Order: sequence, then C-alpha cells, then structure tokens
Amino acid sequence: MPIVSCDKCGAKNRVADEVSAKLQPKCGRCGNLLDQTARRASASGSAGPIDPGQPIIVTDATFQRAVLSVRDRAVLLDCWAPWCGPCRVIAPVLEQLAAEAKGRYLIAKLNVDDNPLVAGQFQIQSIPTMLIFKNGTLVDRLVGALPKQAIASRLAAAA
Repeated sequence: MPIVSCDKCGAKNRVADEVSAKLQPKCGRCGNLLDQTARRASASGSAGPIDPGQPIIVTDATFQRAVLSVRDRAVLLDCWAPWCGPCRVIAPVLEQLAAEAKGRYLIAKLNVDDNPLVAGQFQIQSIPTMLIFKNGTLVDRLVGALPKQAIASRLAAAA
C-alpha cells in the first residue's frame, strides 16, 4: 500500500489502490484531497504515473503541475462529473485515446464537482468539456460527447 504525503499539511497517508481507483483519497489529518499522480508515483517508485496509457486524475491542487507545467506534449483535460451521462459515455473513448497515445499526448480527468477552482477558472458551464493545453496554454475547447475520431483529430492538431 503506497504512502502519499499531503500537499497541504505534509502528513503521510496510506492509500489503498482499490479504494483510490473509485474514490478521491483525502488526507487523514486535514481532509485535503490527495494527489493521484503522487499516489501513482509512490506505487511505481518512479516520478510518473503507473501506466502512462491511462488517464491521470487532476485536482485543483495538482492542476498546475499535472497540466500547465507539461512542456513536451499536449494535454487533454476532461472536465466531468460522476452523475453526468454523456461524461460516462465518453470515458471509455478517452481511456482508448490514452492507451493509443504512445507518448504523443496526455489524457487527464478533472471532476468539476470536487474541483471548483479550475472549473471556474476555465468557465466550465456544461460537461463534458475537454480542454486541450499545449506548453501550458489553452489551445482548444471541445464541448459535448463527441465521437472518438473528432476528439482524436483535434488532439492530433494540437500535438
């Protein structure tokens, strides 16, 4: 079971993989949401996620590091919510795109209900909204449950 340090208070937390796959883990001391990318790094013993072929989970606390600081490739940020039907429809499409990326781009997911700062910063008014960033700059915005090919072509244009 990996141990994750809280970004806010520095407390060390044990995070069970089976729990964190379904729920966003919180710090036992201060209640701050724990960084999923840090959890994955702890689990793998490396600086990156366990499987770069999987979407990474982004929070308000990790947005800067996980999305804006990426300089070598485009990042697609899926702004979604668990209750949103269209969001659930495109989730497997985004997982396929992540698996097919081969390092050309990253797929990230931001739960807008749990992370209102980033959602407000980019004026997310309907979901799913997918934001494509290149070198820390927003370069494209896709709204709605688009087909895989449409998402892939917009992502390829940014990459």
